[in-house]
Amino acid sequence: MQKVLVVDNGERAPDSALSAELAGLGYASVTTPFEAADDVLALIPSPAAVVLQMPRHANWSERKRFLELATRLRKTLAASHTPVIITGGEGGTATLLQNELNTRAVAAAEF
Repeated sequence: MQKVLVVDNGERAPDSALSAELAGLGYASVTTPFEAADDVLALIPSPAAVVLQMPRHANWSERKRFLELATRLRKTLAASHTPVIITGGEGGTATLLQNELNTRAVAAAEF
């Protein structure tokens, strides 16, 4: 089963639980707060994707933290072609992820 790492700010509202959406698509997920992202990523050998779930009402400094983490993770995970997806906490993230993974699978099959 493919695993997805979800990074958030630690405040999880039941109406924005991405893990339920991902499970419905056949993905296992691990949700971790921002501060533990690197430690948890070290424990997951090769995630299918990393989703940075910004709070819906994040202020500029919090948005900047997430954007900087996304940039760093994209560089770190580039060799493994692991997508790093930023979401604003709105619904539809699982669909975005599924589209990203399907696009990568098709591209890999063409090589």
